[in-house]
Parts: sequence; C-alpha cells; structure tokens
Amino acid sequence: MAAAAGWWRARLPALLVLLLRGARAEQTEEHLKREHSLTKPYQGVGSSSSSLWDLMGNAMVMTQYVRLTPDMQSKQGAVWNRVPCYLRDWEMQVHFKIHGQGKKNLNGDGFAIWYTKDRMQPGPVFGSKDNFVGLGVFVDTYPNEEKQQERVFPYISAMVSNGSLTYDHNRDGRPTELGGCTAMVRNLNHDTFLVIRYVKRRLTIMIDIDGKHEWRDCIDMAGVHLPRGYFFGTSSVTGDLSDNHDIISLKLYQLTVERSPAEEKRDKEVFLPVVDNMKLPGVEAPLEPMSGLALFLIVFFSLVALVFAIVIGVIVYNKWQQQSRKRFY
Repeated sequence: MAAAAGWWRARLPALLVLLLRGARAEQTEEHLKREHSLTKPYQGVGSSSSSLWDLMGNAMVMTQYVRLTPDMQSKQGAVWNRVPCYLRDWEMQVHFKIHGQGKKNLNGDGFAIWYTKDRMQPGPVFGSKDNFVGLGVFVDTYPNEEKQQERVFPYISAMVSNGSLTYDHNRDGRPTELGGCTAMVRNLNHDTFLVIRYVKRRLTIMIDIDGKHEWRDCIDMAGVHLPRGYFFGTSSVTGDLSDNHDIISLKLYQLTVERSPAEEKRDKEVFLPVVDNMKLPGVEAPLEPMSGLALFLIVFFSLVALVFAIVIGVIVYNKWQQQSRKRFY
C-alpha cells in the first residue's frame, strides 16, 4: 500500500499540472527519462565514469540527498547531467530541502536549476556562470536589494538568456526575470517540491511547499523558445551567509503532446533561446516566412515600378535631346 502511495505521489505533479492547465489527459503521455533523472541511491554519482551525473565544487553525495553546499560560508557546489536533452516537451520535478542555523534574512544564498548550453562552469550566479545560454530558475533566499519592499523572500524567479544578459545580483535579478513568486521554503519539517514544465513553447513553474500536497502557480509564460540539446543541472553558493542546500531528487518526464498543424508550424526549431515580445540584446525576433502570394506581389510591383522608371527616364531623355537640338540650331 505504501509503495502504491509513493508511486501515486511521484506521478501526481504532472497530472495535476495537466488538469490545472486545462489540457486533456488522454492527449498527453509522460515517461520518466532515467538518463536525465537523479534519484536515490545516487549510485556512482560524481565518482564513476559510467555515471550520468557529475559533481562540482563542494557538492557531496549523502545517503538521502545530494548536498550542493553545507551550512558554511563561501561554499559552492553543483551537480550536472552528462547527457544533453533533445526532448521537445518535458517536465522537471525537483524535490529539495533548504535548512540551516541562520535566522530569517541571515541565511543564503539559495540555489538554481538550469537548462543551459554549457555545463560544469562555476560562476557567480548561484554557483554557475553568468551570461549563460538557456533557462535558469532561481530559488533565492536572501534579498540583496535593500530598498525593495514589495517582494518577500525566499523568492523564486526565472530567466531566459542568449548569452548577452547579465544576472543583476544587486537587484536580485529583477531586470531580466520572466516572473516569480514568494516561496517560504526554509527549515520546514515537510517535503518541498518545485516543477518546471515546458510544453508547446509555454514555461510553467509550480510549487508544493505547504505540506498539503497541493500545487500552486508561480510562473506561467507563453512564447518561450528553448533549443534542444542543452544540459540539466543544479547549483548553489554561499557567501557571508549560508544554508544547507539539498537535492533529494530530479525527475525528468518526457511529455508527448498532440499538436495541430498550426502549432507544428509555430513550434519550429530554434538555435538560440528567445522569448516572444521580449527583446534580448544581439538577437532579433525571427521573421515569419513570406507566403507565395506575398512574394509574387512584391516581385510583380517591383517589376512594374522598374518599367515605369525606365519609361519616365526615356521620356525625360528624349525631351532633353529635343531641347539640345533647338539650342544648337
């Protein structure tokens, strides 16, 4: 009975998300992709050449979790999938725990979940490189912007970058975020979950952090175009303030979703991340290809204009010649 309950609890996030988004369950199938999932007992993680996951920095494998950083100052750690993901539609379910000795606003700094072109590159953005290419989802536990009052921390936000954007630590990433929500996730006695869902160019993030087995919306953004072939990972960093940042599991599901012909055309392959109606420096929004009729009309009127210009030129030239002869005689 307990095993059945555990199985149902593991499958619950995707099913609930489908219902909440108004999708018909019979049109969507989901399959756990073990090559992109990190689960207990974490066999060979970070130590075996056959492992699908690499450790970086101070990250440690324990029996019940992978600890990205301990509750100590100036630590940095990450775990990265070795296998690039070529799925078109997917859902990442993250089971995590953040806890430590620090009191409220005397802890830090949080952790990030990544789907990016580069992997295993340490840096200042929650332990990973800045100017990344791809998607970053940040669970930020410390407010760096002193004057802000309208948002409460911990705070979850998301950012899509083509490599030209810099994460602004001093403003907690606000200039480049797609959206976010408050999430009181520290020092809880129950499980905390986060789900990142990418279907039909729509990015949805939901959280289950209240111990009620209920999901609530955090971010819902349409028009997000992410290339295939990027890597999943998660990283964390501590500075003067610290926390234990533990990853209990990362489960990636492949979602098989029906598409109409119009959706197939809209969801064409991209080679750099882009968000509709959000200008990323160095990248112009892709133009829609011209129809055959539009191309014909452009060519036709261009030829008409060319012929008209030639006729006018001939008339002007003939008049000029006539006037020249009159002056000669």
